[in-house]
Amino acid sequence: MEPLLGVYVLVGALMIAGVAGSVLPFVPGTPLILAAALVHGLATDFSPIGGGRLLILVGLTALSYAFDYLAGALGAKRFGGSVWAVVGALAGAVVGLFFGPPGLLIGPVVGAVAGELLKSGELEHSLKAGFGALVGMAVALLARFALAFGMVGLVLWWLWRG
Repeated sequence: MEPLLGVYVLVGALMIAGVAGSVLPFVPGTPLILAAALVHGLATDFSPIGGGRLLILVGLTALSYAFDYLAGALGAKRFGGSVWAVVGALAGAVVGLFFGPPGLLIGPVVGAVAGELLKSGELEHSLKAGFGALVGMAVALLARFALAFGMVGLVLWWLWRG
């Protein structure tokens, strides 16, 4: 039996869980892919995935989290929301963390609507900003999924090419 077979099985399982986690709430998608590369590195004295390549994966992991926090705010802004809607969406994203999966989706929307209502007092305009936050969250989900696939592709490329 190949000495690294167990490592490859673990790395594969972590990468599959990471891609799934990029769309499932409370499963840390991109950090699991980063962990897969780190496990491989530890088992192989960081060859071919060394420090520089791990830093690339750390940066991509950080980018995936930026998508989560900024997407609702940018969506609200894109749909005509004021700075208040943007701040509300950001605050809603943070507060939503404490309410599980529904809170992660609803928080930025409610925050954008509330922020815009405080600013303009117009329900229709506020709902438009809230819809923008929802669209932003959907775009972030797709971007996170694509980023997770890209990270897996990079890791596999590095392993294959050495």
